[in-house]
Amino acid sequence: MNHCKSVRETFVVHKGFKVYNFRKCLDYLENQGKINYGNSFQINETDHPTIYKLLIYMIQDDRAALNLKIDLSKGILISGAIGCGKTSLMNLVRPFAYQNFDYKIKTCREVSFEFAKNGFEAINCYTLKQANQSKLTGYCFDDLGAEQQIKHFGNDCNVMAEVLISRYEQFVENKSVTHITTNLSASEIENNYGNRLRSRMRAMFNLITFDKETKDKR
Repeated sequence: MNHCKSVRETFVVHKGFKVYNFRKCLDYLENQGKINYGNSFQINETDHPTIYKLLIYMIQDDRAALNLKIDLSKGILISGAIGCGKTSLMNLVRPFAYQNFDYKIKTCREVSFEFAKNGFEAINCYTLKQANQSKLTGYCFDDLGAEQQIKHFGNDCNVMAEVLISRYEQFVENKSVTHITTNLSASEIENNYGNRLRSRMRAMFNLITFDKETKDKR
């Protein structure tokens, strides 16, 4: 069987529009998953609805997004158990994203360690626009909740709360988009980061949740 080796093989152009074949998209994602994460990587049927939503968002399909109640102006908060494939899939679906909606992936632990080392200046790249930018660089902050409150010269700071509240302000101002992966529940997010951030996250994100029965990807 010949596997799809590029995103170009997952769609045809009809009347000037790309028409994607979901089965070919799945084939591409699983093939790339095996290349990047090992031959044991596999996509299960229970994951198909989740992946479908992610792909609809990435290709900015207005009609399908409306049916799925996905707001294409918001980011994605993808939630699920450890090992279900949140991070790997956010990596794998990136090639489907329109150029203006591309994003970098950064673990929340890395962001917190950068703050511990260099203080508030270290998080400016996530919260401030560059001179030539109309909006913030897109980021997917991976594994929200794995980081801890870290001190920099005695200053306590809930680093990711600071980053996300700042990015919320930019989301309101210019539709800067943020994505998150987490295994925290809504109540755990509120306990860890406060009600103020939780209420803003409702405005910033589409919630996409993995099925509880989903299997470890590797």
